[in-house]
Amino acid sequence: MPYSSDFEGFTLYYERSGQGVPVVLIHGNPGDHREYAKIVPQLATRADVTAIDLRGYGKSDKHVHDPSAYALSRQAGAVVALLDDLGIDNAVFGGYDVGSFTAQTIAVTRPDLVRSLVIAPPTLGVGRRILEEDAVNAFLHAIFYKSELVEQLIDGKPDAVRAALKENLVKWSAPGSTVADELLDHLTENHSAPGAFLAGVLWFRNPEGNPITYYANETTPAREDRFAKPITILWPDQDPLFPQAWSDTLDDFYADFTLEYLDGCGHFSPLEAPEAWTRHLLDHLGR
Repeated sequence: MPYSSDFEGFTLYYERSGQGVPVVLIHGNPGDHREYAKIVPQLATRADVTAIDLRGYGKSDKHVHDPSAYALSRQAGAVVALLDDLGIDNAVFGGYDVGSFTAQTIAVTRPDLVRSLVIAPPTLGVGRRILEEDAVNAFLHAIFYKSELVEQLIDGKPDAVRAALKENLVKWSAPGSTVADELLDHLTENHSAPGAFLAGVLWFRNPEGNPITYYANETTPAREDRFAKPITILWPDQDPLFPQAWSDTLDDFYADFTLEYLDGCGHFSPLEAPEAWTRHLLDHLGR
């Protein structure tokens, strides 16, 4: 199976297919590369597609001795190391959830690797609205995952892991979505071994990646310091984590963005709206 070289004691699993303009796809929490299974075959007819499992997810390493290894900057650094090993640069990046933050971070820290991006939330610009009651209720998982109750009540207990995963898969997807049916068995298997569920939530124990602490400390950049890479933002209308009203500040944070609202779509947009993702990623190949 294809794995990265060792970097900081971790290896990353990835799948690569096709030829052409490079495309890099980064999944969300609690998923893995399989979230793009409906998209990759369409892209691979025209692109060199690499779908990556971040640390703590899928088939990548899940060491738990150093929670800081799962910080946003170090997750991004591990992806950069893999892309350097593979000789990939000037790629179109796709990502949502933790994959969105990771892709945007790479675009800032290693702009040579990024041609353009297609993302779904999170985006920049939420700010202290993350502390309002509805937002705190939606992001209770981001608070709970910081607690050692994860180790005591969930990690290493397959039934509890399945229940926790199902809660989020159902709650965050649109009514009538098949996401839970498509992913639950696979993700339960991925996260049931001792340490595996914990590894997948250590992201949230680092302030730079936890959406509550990140957004609570967010500041608006000067106009000339906005995110510079061309970026298409696909914003679902039924994502309880990121209401479309939060798109009102995008111009304050992005210099070159296109926004498309996705109707009838929940948080797991690569699975719930694969046609839109495919269309926009293909469009970026020619930019």
